[in-house]
Amino acid sequence: MSQGDTEIDTALSFWNNIISTCGVPKISISDGDLKFTSEFWTNLYDMLGTKLTFSTAYHPQTDDLAERMIQTMEDIIRRFCTYGMEYKDHEGYNHDWVTLLAAVQLAYNTSQNSITGRSPSVVEKGWNPLLPVDHLKKNLLSIHPTAKDLHDIC
Repeated sequence: MSQGDTEIDTALSFWNNIISTCGVPKISISDGDLKFTSEFWTNLYDMLGTKLTFSTAYHPQTDDLAERMIQTMEDIIRRFCTYGMEYKDHEGYNHDWVTLLAAVQLAYNTSQNSITGRSPSVVEKGWNPLLPVDHLKKNLLSIHPTAKDLHDIC
């Protein structure tokens, strides 16, 4: 979403990025942006049964958590960008760094949070999805004896 988005743009983004993947939220916390306080959103939340609550301006408990998450995501994305706006895959094809965002999201959502001791995925869904590395570890240990030796050492 960007500042120039209309209510309809925001609603479509809300549908495509929240409801379609996570379902209808029970509670939505907003900073009071007019996009979420309009009659349209009030009626939509009423129909969906979602309670709309507002964070107070500069509320440290809500603002700091959101800002910390945003800073973490910016740091991860910046690391991709330091290697150039394009990367090459194993076949030598160039790709825009934006194509890596889904992998960044998966990595973040499955990483343990220092405060909760759980990953965002576990907090939200109760479980972490299997990652490619989970299958690789299992398969490598059965395929190559050196991999098993290294696994035992670590």
